[in-house]
Amino acid sequence: MARMTDEEADALDELWTQTTPEIDTSKPGFLTRKGFTMVSLDPVTATYLQAKSAICHNNLSEIIGELVRKEMAVSRSITA
Repeated sequence: MARMTDEEADALDELWTQTTPEIDTSKPGFLTRKGFTMVSLDPVTATYLQAKSAICHNNLSEIIGELVRKEMAVSRSITA
């Protein structure tokens, strides 16, 4: 994948700084479902996720998804 030039990065930064993102609630998705609320994390969890993100170079949602899938696999193996 090609890297952005400094000019392209500056233009993108300016665009996102001056533009408020809009969510299309007519499309399906986790963030558009009614009743969705953001949750706060305790300091230990937040620190763990930030450290794991820095080490693995994954974003927080990828790390949380991986943790959830592991927990689901453990639950399946216990009930099977």
